[in-house]
Amino acid sequence: MKTVNKLFASTIEVKRSKFHSFLLPFSSFEDTLKEFKKRHLKANHFVTAFRYLNENNQIVEGSSDDGEPRGSSGKPTLKVLQGHNLINVGIITIRYFGGVLLGVGGLVKAYSDVANEVVKNADLIDYAPVFEFGFEVEYSKTREIEYLLKKFEIFVVDRGFGEKGIRYLIRDKNDKIQKIKEIL
Repeated sequence: MKTVNKLFASTIEVKRSKFHSFLLPFSSFEDTLKEFKKRHLKANHFVTAFRYLNENNQIVEGSSDDGEPRGSSGKPTLKVLQGHNLINVGIITIRYFGGVLLGVGGLVKAYSDVANEVVKNADLIDYAPVFEFGFEVEYSKTREIEYLLKKFEIFVVDRGFGEKGIRYLIRDKNDKIQKIKEIL
């Protein structure tokens, strides 16, 4: 299995519609999608697909057509991730409509093509197993921990209120987990 450790981008144009596709680590998927939606206010669609391993080492997959005809965009994008045997990644494709309807077949081809293009341009690395670690920090240290989790791009499984502070459950590579343990 392969994965990525940073964001990669590709763009194609099909009949005046622009498709901007981004392949990124799953740990930053949700935050990046929110940021793109703020930045690309005139975009028509934010099509997504993702694959990651859960705590039981089972593959979890999902996709969204985001208003495109059902099955025309999210599933073809997910099939690209599956076909390249990628894990712990997501693809976000932003579409700016160019005024020409592509039809379901045209959309399937366009979303598949841009997803394949971004994978082709990415520096794929071998997947390394991930581990879980739970800890609790005082409320006064929450900002510092949040900064570090974002800086190291550590996947947060869960946050909750504990007796003395915030409880975290994180899942990532052992070296990232060790960085947090050293700081604690």
